Amino acid sequence: MLADNIILIGFMGSGKTSVGKKLAESIGYDFKDTDEMIVSSEGKEIQEIFLKHGEEMFRKLESRLLLSIMDTLEMTVLSTGGGMPLRDKNVNLLRLMGQVIYLRASTSTIVDRLSDDTSRPLLKGENQQEKVERLLEERDPIYKKAAAIIIDTDGKNIDEIVKEILGERRRLNAYENLSN
Repeated sequence: MLADNIILIGFMGSGKTSVGKKLAESIGYDFKDTDEMIVSSEGKEIQEIFLKHGEEMFRKLESRLLLSIMDTLEMTVLSTGGGMPLRDKNVNLLRLMGQVIYLRASTSTIVDRLSDDTSRPLLKGENQQEKVERLLEERDPIYKKAAAIIIDTDGKNIDEIVKEILGERRRLNAYENLSN
């Protein structure tokens, strides 16, 4: 049942991996992370892929990965890379694969969460806050458009976010059942 999958999208540092693992555990689903899957298949860290081959090549790898897993993903929470929904093709595939949930975080929350993280290629260099603001401004409308559910993560712990996701999914599923 592809519709049984939960697809987490959002900016880097929004909590997709942490929340995804806890969510999967709480409902008995598998957990997969697209970035980890790409690292495993390519034998290179994401930073290295960006450095040697560029962002465009990485985006192609993301699209290829989605195509390769879309027919086999079942009862899975899938955490996606922050740029995954930037391609319309990927958004369409993600929607076919399951319920897309946008974990939204503010610039200040993201900067706080990523302050010690040196592995993010798009945030390398000076003025991390300015880069986060600019990228988030570009991506927020894309994330909103792609998602069936939006969950704000600012000021919430992982358990609170998981509980909110489960509540919103129940509401959405009940509404969809009434509409049919």
